[in-house]
Amino acid sequence: MPSFNFILLTIVGCGIATGTSRVLPFLLLKRLSLSPQVLEFLSFVPLVIMSVLWFENLFTQHLGHVPEPNLENMLASLPTVISAIISKSLLIVVIVGIISLAIIRLLS
Repeated sequence: MPSFNFILLTIVGCGIATGTSRVLPFLLLKRLSLSPQVLEFLSFVPLVIMSVLWFENLFTQHLGHVPEPNLENMLASLPTVISAIISKSLLIVVIVGIISLAIIRLLS
C-alpha cells in the first residue's frame, strides 16, 4: 500500500502540473502580441471543441462495429440547434438541450 507522503506528493504534483499548464499560456500571451492570422485561427477553437463534443454524442461506438446513431441525442439536438441559431446564447442552448433530452427520456 502506498504511503501517505507518496499520495500527497502525487496530488500536489498533479495540481502544480495542471495549474501551470492552464496559467502559463495566459501569462505568456499577456506579454506577447499575436498576429491577426493567429488570432483569427484561435477564434475557431471554441466552435470546433463544441462541435466535436456534440458530434461524439450523436453516435454510440461498439468495438468492431460501425457506430450506431444515438436517437435520443439526435432528437434532442434538433430543438437545441434551432435555439442556438435563434438565440446565440450558450445558456439558452444548454437549457433547451437539457429540457429536450429530459422530455425525450421521460416519454420513452
